[in-house]
Amino acid sequence: MNPAWLIAFFIYLGLMAFNLNAQLKSEGSETLDYVQKRGYLLCGVSQGLPGFSFVDNQGHWQGLDVDFCRAVAAATLGDANKVTFVPLSAKERFTALESGDIDILSRNTSWTFLRDTTLGLRFIGVLFYDSQGLMVRKSAKVTMARELNGATICTNTGTTTELNIADFFKTHNLKYQILTFEKTDETLSAYETGRCDVYSTDASGLAAQKLKLANPQEHFILPDAISKEPLGPMVRQNDIAWINIVRWTLFALINAEELGLTQQNVQQNRNSTNANIQRLLGVRDNLSEKIGLKPDCFYQVISQVGNYGEIFEKNVGQASPLKLERGLNALWTKGGILYAPPFR
Repeated sequence: MNPAWLIAFFIYLGLMAFNLNAQLKSEGSETLDYVQKRGYLLCGVSQGLPGFSFVDNQGHWQGLDVDFCRAVAAATLGDANKVTFVPLSAKERFTALESGDIDILSRNTSWTFLRDTTLGLRFIGVLFYDSQGLMVRKSAKVTMARELNGATICTNTGTTTELNIADFFKTHNLKYQILTFEKTDETLSAYETGRCDVYSTDASGLAAQKLKLANPQEHFILPDAISKEPLGPMVRQNDIAWINIVRWTLFALINAEELGLTQQNVQQNRNSTNANIQRLLGVRDNLSEKIGLKPDCFYQVISQVGNYGEIFEKNVGQASPLKLERGLNALWTKGGILYAPPFR
């Protein structure tokens, strides 16, 4: 074999590898560069869902999805308050992310095959494990979903809810009619005024929407879980470094709870001799440098926002009006399925 040809071939391979690495590095840094130059994060959220993303009486955004965006801001900008929240309907949420109007979508969005593979977007993990539920009036004396033959069901357009309802009712040979609305408040209003017999969305969303009804005690969320709804944040799939940053921010929140790190004790734990804590807080190995962030980025996340359990409890858990149980969202060591890869 001609040595000159071999040399040329290996030079070609080297150039291809160099160009690919340069391309990935360039693409991967784009969103982070935009966020840091702009000085704040653009976060797409719902138009108002108590516990997840809503504006309180003082005009401040609150909720589980909101706090996740604050965690990303703390990691990338060192300040959890450097976030502008953009309320989006279910119909417009993906377009806003695709077009670059927002940097991250953190809006009770279900992770599905088609959404993950056909939109040019990428789920970074599960922030909340949920299921689809059904709410009815107690006066209807319905106790389970299979008793809903002939019911009219209200839900939001552009969601997985319609398909789940179709699958469930077809499987159980039940007839139904469906009314869809773009805005959540319109859906709730249609249900409350009697235009439909059932309101269906994520079970956590039903718990939140029930609080808005004039007489919440007159309504009942059926015990049936008619689908799996893993809810998680999304980013654009062509930005590799940004995917890593947002994903490992979520993993940092979960690992922090598992390691017992809280807002109150994280400062003193910077002196911990536990290697796992040291790596998470950036005291050793400087892992965050691999994704373009400062060594203390996840320390900032925990000190400013808290760990996953703290965020859960204050927004949707026992310290909130929703009072949801941890359930599947408990740590894997405490009966749930919440689990994050280790920092090493």
